[in-house]
Amino acid sequence: MFWHVPGLSAASPVDTILDKENFKLEDLLDEDEIIQECKALNTRLINFLRDKVQVELLLRYIVEETPDDAEKKRIFRFPFIACEIFICEVDVILKTLVEDEDLMNLLFSFLKPDHPHGTLLAGYFGKVVICLMMRKTLPLMNYVKSHPEIVSQLVDLIGITSIMEVLIRLIGADETMYSSYADSMQWLDDIQVLEMIVDKFSSSDSAEVHANAAEILCAVTRYAPPALATKISSPSFVGRLFHHAFEDSRPKSVLVHSLSVCISLLDPKRLVSASYQAFRSQLSHGTLVTASPETVNGMLDSLGDLLKLLDVSSAENILPTTYGSLQPPLGKHRLKIVEFISVLLSIGSEVAEMRLIDLGAIKHVINLFFE
Repeated sequence: MFWHVPGLSAASPVDTILDKENFKLEDLLDEDEIIQECKALNTRLINFLRDKVQVELLLRYIVEETPDDAEKKRIFRFPFIACEIFICEVDVILKTLVEDEDLMNLLFSFLKPDHPHGTLLAGYFGKVVICLMMRKTLPLMNYVKSHPEIVSQLVDLIGITSIMEVLIRLIGADETMYSSYADSMQWLDDIQVLEMIVDKFSSSDSAEVHANAAEILCAVTRYAPPALATKISSPSFVGRLFHHAFEDSRPKSVLVHSLSVCISLLDPKRLVSASYQAFRSQLSHGTLVTASPETVNGMLDSLGDLLKLLDVSSAENILPTTYGSLQPPLGKHRLKIVEFISVLLSIGSEVAEMRLIDLGAIKHVINLFFE
């Protein structure tokens, strides 16, 4: 049996450390209960952590790589705990960060080209920035707006998933980030952020970069601020997508992911999604991207070239299987072309249907069963 005596309680290990005369931040980070105490808003702890010197040290754990021969807790534990302290969303700690230009510069120094970009620290960086977007939206957006190079640096690193997630939220293409600042995001269109993203299809050979670039663009088609909605559905932007897709030197992943963006622009199923419509009905901002006749016509201009890629007569690739050899295998790019054709058929565009008939698209698709 345990007896509880009113007025008597054991001091927390964190308070015990704070009682010492010469303690360091590392002593607190090494204590298991520090996150619990942050969430409980331990006044002495918060007053210590809100100091600029301590915030700077916390940031350095997140943005600076450590030597391989460093202690494990310096490599793994301290960066993790530092990140967790920020995402506890203690207002005075976040305020110290966003109101100090030097600290913000330190945080975003992680994006510099000459900086190592390990996925572990990139994840912590992403969590902290997204936390600032959620809790300190205006100061964060004002900082990024005054440092437009941050956007291009984020685009250069979209092959890292956590960086891609930051960029999605930054451009307002995420339902949880849609807020009053969406009306003032014309500057993102002015710096041509969508063009930067789509041009990664041409400048990178990485399938991860192509997939993440497409995911961002697809997100824009669903939750786009007005300026970006107009841009991504324009025939010129669609033409830019297909230009990269048909470049001879580009890997097939460019074609696959470019078509994913086009399908996201066309797909009518998202217009009748109950959860999506419920979310939309609560918004006073934003534009639902719908494929205009001009957008569809822009896609139809490239339809003939797409159908040529369904021709397998000259392909030499062989894929051995347990039931025989496939020569050639169908491949993801041909499957994606067929999916694109099926979506074109579903949008109710008479012009699209007539073009598909004129080009014999259905015949090409049926022939894939026998070739």
